[in-house]
Amino acid sequence: MREEEKKPTSTIRRILKQRWALSAIYIASAAIILAAAFLLQNSFDDSAKDGKEESAETGKNYGEPSVEVNSNLETIKMPVADADKSVIKKQFYDVNADEKAQEEALVFYNNRYEQNKGIDIAMEDGKSFDVKASLSGNVTKVQDDALLGNLVEVEHEDGVVTRYQSVKDIKVAVGDKVKQGQAIATAGKSQINEEAGVHVHFEIRKDNIALNPLDFVDKQASAIQSATEAEADKEETPAVEGSEADKETPAVEGSEADKETPAVEG
Repeated sequence: MREEEKKPTSTIRRILKQRWALSAIYIASAAIILAAAFLLQNSFDDSAKDGKEESAETGKNYGEPSVEVNSNLETIKMPVADADKSVIKKQFYDVNADEKAQEEALVFYNNRYEQNKGIDIAMEDGKSFDVKASLSGNVTKVQDDALLGNLVEVEHEDGVVTRYQSVKDIKVAVGDKVKQGQAIATAGKSQINEEAGVHVHFEIRKDNIALNPLDFVDKQASAIQSATEAEADKEETPAVEGSEADKETPAVEGSEADKETPAVEG
């Protein structure tokens, strides 16, 4: 048994004594190290490639502007280049305003009064001017209308829409994305409110309900959502019965202005 155990050791020693033995060992070791490094590098490259592809797929539209999201963070502006040189020819009809203010916010046309659903803006000098997008958004309607003086409708986030009526030389089309401050038309005239002269009729609507634009100018568009939610909460809150005010103040049925003034969109 001792003779057989010594044979492998003797053979290895004889091989190591050969001149080429050490060189062969070095070459073989180097080949193994290089192969291992190559495999490891390929593994890192594949992982990095997969990560880039996943990132590209997840955020492939990252570089594209998101008009709706950005518009919700924008500050609502008047649809004119210089608001300081503008005048409001007719105010928004506010159901909570006093009687005088409500009367001034009525538009008389075709022998009937109509509630103004926006504000009519003109320049102090009475000249025409560029109508600017109040917020960034998507153009959803462009309509020729002699009565209203043509209109452009731009949709924003959370059901908010801005309308620009009494305009001419419209510069946008349905499907266009517009940026805040971009010229979308030129102020013109309308048959329904001729006394306003050259102007733009500007509306802000939330879920197709007209809001007073002046309540939100210079505020973030997100304020519209907050205001409508607060109003909805008020409507859902039941009235407290039995207060002295309720007992002493009889309910007044529709005023003459309410009876004579139909709710017609401006």
